[in-house]
Amino acid sequence: MLPWTVRRTRLPLLSLRCLDCRSESATTGEGKFRVNANGKLLDVWLLVRCVSCDRTSKLTVYERARVRSIDPAELDGYHTNDPELVASTLLDPLMARRNRFTLDWTDAWRLHAPPARLDGPWPVQVEVVFDDPVPVRPDWLIAHGLGLSRNEVLRRIKCDIPLRRTTIAGFTFTVMAVD
Repeated sequence: MLPWTVRRTRLPLLSLRCLDCRSESATTGEGKFRVNANGKLLDVWLLVRCVSCDRTSKLTVYERARVRSIDPAELDGYHTNDPELVASTLLDPLMARRNRFTLDWTDAWRLHAPPARLDGPWPVQVEVVFDDPVPVRPDWLIAHGLGLSRNEVLRRIKCDIPLRRTTIAGFTFTVMAVD
């Protein structure tokens, strides 16, 4: 079985409308949090920047949360702008839904695959693993990884998931011999 891995190369852009220039793209930049204390209550925001006009906006992580309800290690990560915490916060689907943005994964990921030997014994089985929730169509990924056309992928690949439907979960497929 050949192992393939889909990994991100950078954090994805956010599809989020800017209030100043109406651009629809924002980035986390270096990844900074803003923590504001009001008595025993905390507000935590992830700062994002418009790609076009550089306007800074805030995405709500916590709003009026009691200090004791937040894990101390997590709170320390917010204060030190921990890059892993920035990534996990940005990739959290609840955060995206609450702040009304989607992720734009264009040019933010790469397929790591060993060279496929299609001249060896048939059939060839491949396991695809996703390190991050990168949405990709399996037919495009397989065509790219094996150097086949997408029509040839539809003819030669046996898979348990629909090849033309976007997925973010790992899957396995079998490459059949040419008829």
